[in-house]
Amino acid sequence: MSDTHRMTRRMGLRTAVAAAVTVPLMGTLPASAAKPHHRRLDVMTFNLRFASISEPNSWTVRRPVMRQLLRQEAPTVMGTQEGLYQQLLDIQSDLGAHYDWIGTGREGGSHDESTAIFYDTRRLAPVEHDTHWLSDTPGVIGSNTWGGALPRIVTWVRFRDRAAGGREFYVLNTHFDHVGQYARERSAQFLGEKIAGFDRALPVVVTGDFNAAAHDNRAYDTLLAAGLIDTWDAAAERSRLYATFHGYRPLTPDGERIDWILATPGTTVLRAAINTFAMNGQFPSDHLPVQATLTLG
Repeated sequence: MSDTHRMTRRMGLRTAVAAAVTVPLMGTLPASAAKPHHRRLDVMTFNLRFASISEPNSWTVRRPVMRQLLRQEAPTVMGTQEGLYQQLLDIQSDLGAHYDWIGTGREGGSHDESTAIFYDTRRLAPVEHDTHWLSDTPGVIGSNTWGGALPRIVTWVRFRDRAAGGREFYVLNTHFDHVGQYARERSAQFLGEKIAGFDRALPVVVTGDFNAAAHDNRAYDTLLAAGLIDTWDAAAERSRLYATFHGYRPLTPDGERIDWILATPGTTVLRAAINTFAMNGQFPSDHLPVQATLTLG
């Protein structure tokens, strides 16, 4: 598939029942896909750190580590933050031919950071998707009215799950502003309002780098007040807690979780983890990926 075709598909802001999903959604699956454990979703949120050429920690150095991590974990769906267009193509290539992604740059182009959503096409089929700017004018590309340092966006996809009888659910992925608390709070309010407008019969998963500490920020409180649960808190089993942003410095045990996976009530969270994978001391990003294995209510 050419890059031009990819850009057209990725950068379109409104796609309902895209050509890529006109294939039968309930087609033949491997027999194993019908087993109950295949209805579990392995969800990841990961701030990728944009593909800088500066050393140390350039994308060239980090990419092999990222490849090993993602192939090892093989998430069903992954919300990413900061990824640049070519970097996202690299990640898709490294994940394998059965992965695809949806997203656009926060300035509306291919050279900006995005909030892309990757998914395993053997399991999930997108039904519709959109991107909104976190502002008073969410349909205006690049808009920024809440005092944030940068335009910020949320990308959402409505998926059909091939392994769960075609059941549908939503995934929203976002990256809140790193400077403006007011912008974070308004962004959280916007997400709550957007979710309230979805089909209420369908579960919702929210991934993101919220630049706000769980349990210690009004943006977090706003999202939980909107009816979401924190999968870390709800998990039957958890890994050790570390600050999810480390900046390539030594990890901080029991530090702040600014990267979260949230979900609607009724979700069963089997395990939550903060992944500390590194190779020869090299981390794949300046954030640690956060993961949750769950079944949707």
